[in-house]
Amino acid sequence: IEIDISKKAPIGDDNLPPDMIKVQESIFKVLNVTQDKIKKEMSVREAKEALMYEATESVLDAESIRAEGLRRAEQNGVIFIDEIDKVAISNKDSSRHDPSKEGVQRDLLPIVEGSVVNTKYGQIKTDYILFIAAGAFHVSKPSDLIPELQGRFPLRVELSTLDEESLYQILTQTKSSLLRQYQLLLETENIRLEFSDEAIRELARLSHNANQRTEDIGARRLHTTIEHVLEDISFNVDEYQGKEIEVNVEMVREALADLVENVDLARYIL
Repeated sequence: IEIDISKKAPIGDDNLPPDMIKVQESIFKVLNVTQDKIKKEMSVREAKEALMYEATESVLDAESIRAEGLRRAEQNGVIFIDEIDKVAISNKDSSRHDPSKEGVQRDLLPIVEGSVVNTKYGQIKTDYILFIAAGAFHVSKPSDLIPELQGRFPLRVELSTLDEESLYQILTQTKSSLLRQYQLLLETENIRLEFSDEAIRELARLSHNANQRTEDIGARRLHTTIEHVLEDISFNVDEYQGKEIEVNVEMVREALADLVENVDLARYIL
C-alpha cells in the first residue's frame, strides 16, 4: 500500500557545543522540515509500524521527557572516568612532565566537586552525581594527582591480579564470553566449535602464566591466546566447513605451551 508519512528531520551534528546545537534545532524548526509529508510504498505490516511510530511521536511531550531526563541524570547519574592515571604527573620521570595534564585535572575538578554543566539537553547540576575513577597507575600513583582532585575521591579500592580461577570464570560464566563469540562467528561458516572443560582450564592457566612472565594485561590476554589456538581454523575455514571441531587440551598445549615458556616470543606474539 501507499501511505503519507512525515519526512524525517535531517540528522544534526551532536558534537557541536550546546549553544550551537540549540541554534541548529531552531533552524530545523524554522524550516519546518518535520512537517513535510511524503508518499511511500510499503507492506501493510511496515505501514502499521510507521503509522504507530508517528502516532506515538505526536502524543509525546518532548519537553517533559527532556526535563525528566535531566532530573534523573542529576539525582541518579553515575559517571565513570577511566584511565585517570594518564593525567597524573609522575615525579619519577621529569622528562615526561606535561603541564597540560595538570590542566586537565583542574578542568575536571569543578565538575567532580559540583557545578552546572551545559549539555545539548540543557544545564545539569553535578552536585549529586556519583563519580568513579579508575586507572592502572603503572608509571604514576594516585598521590601524583593534584591534592584537590584526590580529595574528591575519598574511597580507594585496589584490585588484585586475576588468577587462573578468575580467568576460567570469565571464559565460562560471562554473558558475552569469548568462547561463545568464536562459536557464533564460526557458525556463520557452517563450523560447529566446542571446547572441552580441560581445554578451557588450560587456556586460563597458560594465559595466567603469560601474564606472570610478561606484562600483566589481565583478561585481555585471553583474547590473544584463544586467537592463537584457533588461528588455523579461522584462516582455513573452507577446509573445516560442515564439520564439528572440539578444542581439547592437547590442541591448546600444542599451540601455546612452548610459546608461553619462551618469554622473548611471548612478549611480541601474546
